[in-house]
Amino acid sequence: MSQKKVTIIGGGLVGALQACYMQRRGYKVDVYESRGDMRKVGYIGGRSINLALSTRGWTALEKIGLDGEIKKIAIPMYGRAIHMTDGTVNYQPYGKENQAIYSVSRGELNKKLVELADSYENVDFHFNQFCKNINFQKSEINFVNTQTQENNTIASDFIMGTDGAFSRVRQAIQTVPRFQYSQYYIDYGYKELFIPAGPNGEFLLDKNSLHIWPRGQFMMIALPNLDGSFTCTLFLPFEGEMAFDDLNNETQVKAYFDRYFPDVVALMPSLIKDFFKNPTSALVTVRCYPWHHKNSLLLGDAAHAIVPFFGQGMNCGFEDARILDELIDIYPDQNELFQAYSQQRKENGDAIAQMALDNFIEMRDKVGIPEFLEMKHIEHEIMENPIYNYTSMYQYVSFSNESYAFAYDIGKKQYAMLEEMAKDKEIYSKIKNNQIQDYLDRYLR
Repeated sequence: MSQKKVTIIGGGLVGALQACYMQRRGYKVDVYESRGDMRKVGYIGGRSINLALSTRGWTALEKIGLDGEIKKIAIPMYGRAIHMTDGTVNYQPYGKENQAIYSVSRGELNKKLVELADSYENVDFHFNQFCKNINFQKSEINFVNTQTQENNTIASDFIMGTDGAFSRVRQAIQTVPRFQYSQYYIDYGYKELFIPAGPNGEFLLDKNSLHIWPRGQFMMIALPNLDGSFTCTLFLPFEGEMAFDDLNNETQVKAYFDRYFPDVVALMPSLIKDFFKNPTSALVTVRCYPWHHKNSLLLGDAAHAIVPFFGQGMNCGFEDARILDELIDIYPDQNELFQAYSQQRKENGDAIAQMALDNFIEMRDKVGIPEFLEMKHIEHEIMENPIYNYTSMYQYVSFSNESYAFAYDIGKKQYAMLEEMAKDKEIYSKIKNNQIQDYLDRYLR
């Protein structure tokens, strides 16, 4: 990669981080974003889910020295707090030795990354610039200013699409023969709600937990914010009984929350207002291949949009940036580099997409079932015993940089093992006395 001009289309989380990576390589970087400058006009809320930064994301930030700034706006969450309908709360730690994932506001993180990227001399941001079309033969991109409607065509040595699930760069590549593409919407949507801080700025729920209200066919989650508030997200089917289309007026919404989330209604004074003001958004999984064409490359949701139920969408996008940077040192030839990136990241993108879909069922249905809670308790007992050196699928995904494909494969084996262990009435005694080697050998060796 000897040429020097990179155009990044999309100034979101991955685009801003990618700009930091590419400028460090000596490139002149121009970032084009269709929205206005969020540092001036603010971030559009009411349609985003708070993010959970885990090891993969932190590793990508640490590599270019941005982790310290981001930790200032992040809150550690050491486990899940499961809120049952009877008001009891069950706690499930995420890992061991105080391992945590970190809650961070999407808007605040995006503004911070744009601010950091824009501070570099060889990075320029261009806002209100909508990508109209791309000429891959000439390596030219046509933009239209969303405020003035002025057209502008620019040439670039490299084009990087970081413009999200409905990427204009990917749409342009989709016209290329043999490009594989699919999108899959689950039947559920989501709506952002809000729990404010207490009268003295205190947290009204445990600050260091990710809160889940599992209700079988639907659920709500809440993640903490720095100001003492919580960003809540309600996940419901779009259609049917107890679905978004069944909640049409204030009386219905109030009755619904009083019935299914009675312990939290009093903490949400703006519930009715938020419910009808904030949009209902869809959840899509995007798969495509290859993730490149000529001198253009896809990263983040543009290549692998996933549902949010494993908290890995952003982490996976950040990992794209880190892995690409590492591959640059291995493959000086552009074609070989792009091919290696596509091949390596594709299988991992597919793996985390499937794990995210699977985890939705776990969070929505299984975390409230005694048999599943028993499996989780058994797994925690094994993890806490250093004799076994056991790492769960969740730990591989959230607390390591091991490939998603590996984590997915080992996770299926672990689940089958734990199902059998839960039927063993002497399992806790066997764990304590180092008598589970037969299980480990049969499933994991």
